[in-house]
Amino acid sequence: MNTNAFHVSVYVDDIDKAVTDYSRLLGIEPAKVKHDYAKFELEDPPVVFSLNVGGEPGALSHFGIRYGSSGELATERIRLKNGGVETLEQADATCCYASAEKVWALDGSGVAWELYAVTEADVETETAADPELRELLGQSGVTGRLKTG
Repeated sequence: MNTNAFHVSVYVDDIDKAVTDYSRLLGIEPAKVKHDYAKFELEDPPVVFSLNVGGEPGALSHFGIRYGSSGELATERIRLKNGGVETLEQADATCCYASAEKVWALDGSGVAWELYAVTEADVETETAADPELRELLGQSGVTGRLKTG
């Protein structure tokens, strides 16, 4: 998992059905499946495509970029801060059944972007219950506010 990869996440209402549909569509089996989450790892082009329960089915949850190391993420965090981009930082997030360092930002249209580096690929808990993150992702029905760098 040392290669940077584009990440996109969409909401679905039925993980099992979505896994079946996307397995057929993408021609690969998911790398991870849980009761409320699934992840496909495409190699060419390198894309992390995830399915999440919790939002409007068919709607975009967020885009992102997975970095190969915490050092690369730190460089991006500094670049965002120096550019005056408002961010939500999560130093040790447990989300998507993995542990990671994350920096979230909104683009000019309000689309959430997740910049992250995985620190532990497989954990058995999904604890993305951070109210600030849920608000940012529109899961509480309110647009989130971010902090500048």
